[in-house]
This record gives sequence, C-alpha cells and structure tokens, in this order.
Amino acid sequence: EALADPDDEDKNGISGKLNQVWDLATNQTVPGRFGWKAAEPNVHQQSMGAFAGDMGLTSSLKPATDCTPEQNCAQFPDGGAPEVTDKVAGFVTFYAKSLAVPARRNLDQETVQRGARRFNEIGCAACHTPKHTTGQVADRPDLSNQTIWPYTDLLLHDMGPALADGRDEFLANGNEWRTPPLWGTGLVNVVNPQAGFLHDGRARTPEEAILWHGGEAQAAADRYRQLPASDRHALIDFLNSL
Repeated sequence: EALADPDDEDKNGISGKLNQVWDLATNQTVPGRFGWKAAEPNVHQQSMGAFAGDMGLTSSLKPATDCTPEQNCAQFPDGGAPEVTDKVAGFVTFYAKSLAVPARRNLDQETVQRGARRFNEIGCAACHTPKHTTGQVADRPDLSNQTIWPYTDLLLHDMGPALADGRDEFLANGNEWRTPPLWGTGLVNVVNPQAGFLHDGRARTPEEAILWHGGEAQAAADRYRQLPASDRHALIDFLNSL
C-alpha cells in the first residue's frame, strides 16, 4: 500500500496500484497478492483455485469447477461432493506457504555486484522492489517479521500493448500485470530447460523478458538497451544470481 501510486503523483512514470479482490473465506474485499494479475488474496485460495481450474477437483472453498458447453454439468451443478477434503487442502496450503526460496549465489563476483548497481540505476527496482519485511502471521512465527528479498512491489503496472492480454481481473485491466518476484530466476532453466519467462513464456531468456517490457517499464528497458554490452551482461549475471 505504501508503494502504490495509482495517479503517479510523484511524476516518475511509475503508477503501481494494489488490486482489490474477493476473499471467498471471509466474504469481503481484500488486497490481491498472488497470480499474474494479483487476483488471489492468499495461498489457500490460489491453491484451491488451481485444484478447480487446472485439475477439475472441487473443494469446500471452490465447490464447482469450470464447465464448458460440451460438458453435461447440469447433473452436478455444484461440482458434487468436495474431492479435496479440508484436511488435504490444509496440508497443501501449509506446504506451499512453507517452501523456501533458493539461496543467492555468486554474491562476491564483480559482475554480479556491478549488475545489481545497474539494476537499480536504470530503474528496474522502481517496480522490482528488492527488500520487504513480512508482517505477523498467526501461528507461524517462522514466517513472521522476516526480512525477504523478493524483488517485487506486488502492485499492478501497465506493461504496454505488446504484453496485453485484454483480460480484466478485478481492478486489473488488460494491460496490467503484477510485478513478478525475481527470486529464483537464475534457477528456472535448471529446473526446466524448456521454461520461458513472462506470463505466457514468450521470452526464452531473462534478457528477452527485459526487452519485452513496455508501458511503465519502457524507460527502464530503453536504458538497458543503451548500456554497454559488458554492463548488460553484468545485469543478467545479477538476475541469474537470484
């Protein structure tokens, strides 16, 4: 909330805004934090949404799945009895919330340190905010008051027409995306050599992902293009260290 500047009052060209979404468990509007457009309020609801939308499995939070016209869904309009029990749902949520991010690597390399400086200097950190402190999490002291380095502001930004999907989600319009965290970027292709970057995987490398940036990020992308080759490589070394 402190980082949000939807009307760009500081005139820096960055106008991040907080999505406001519906919490199914509490029946109220709350800040959105998860998903490509920050349309989910918490890990539990995102996980149950994935069960329903990606796997066709119902839960008490998501008692119905997406139904196409070709399917005969009239027989089970509510999706039938929940296939994911509350106990299993709790296990999955606890597991997802407890996963640690990978440790940073190559911090002492000169190119990594220089890349970190260029990352800040050309404006990447205006949206990919490096550091935050977590709040108080009920019954989870291990997650509370932790200093983290996710490189995101969790806000929505207009990324320009080239990345637009024309799809609204709550307050997010078709041009807007949540700033994705960058921690773990350097291991994406170690885990899956075929993985791509950006919301639809169109970028084959972190550098291609940078060059696709438009809208509010256009100025930073242009500054990246103008860097000497050695500094561009250093910035990529920095991203790969995350």
